[in-house]
Amino acid sequence: MKRKNTLEEQIDHILEVGKTIDPIKASPFFKEKMMNRLFEEKIKEEKLNFEWFTPKLQLVSLVCIIVLNIAAFTNLNSTSYEESISEFAESYGLAITEETSLFN
Repeated sequence: MKRKNTLEEQIDHILEVGKTIDPIKASPFFKEKMMNRLFEEKIKEEKLNFEWFTPKLQLVSLVCIIVLNIAAFTNLNSTSYEESISEFAESYGLAITEETSLFN
């Protein structure tokens, strides 16, 4: 019986403490202000990521890539296929040598 009484007393005490807590007074536009602050920070972070890659820099990069592609294409056309294959085979030791051997 004592246990039930002490348990009920503890519950009553907790409920009384809960009644004494005053509600928090916040401004009516508190939620809107906080949401605006959160979204402003995200927008600023996104702008900072690619701020340095301006349209002028994009145009220069595009021109450089086009010039490099043209140079590579002309170099590819100037060399023959057979020369490229033979250079590749020699560099990796795949070329057939015409040396005579005593064991053949």
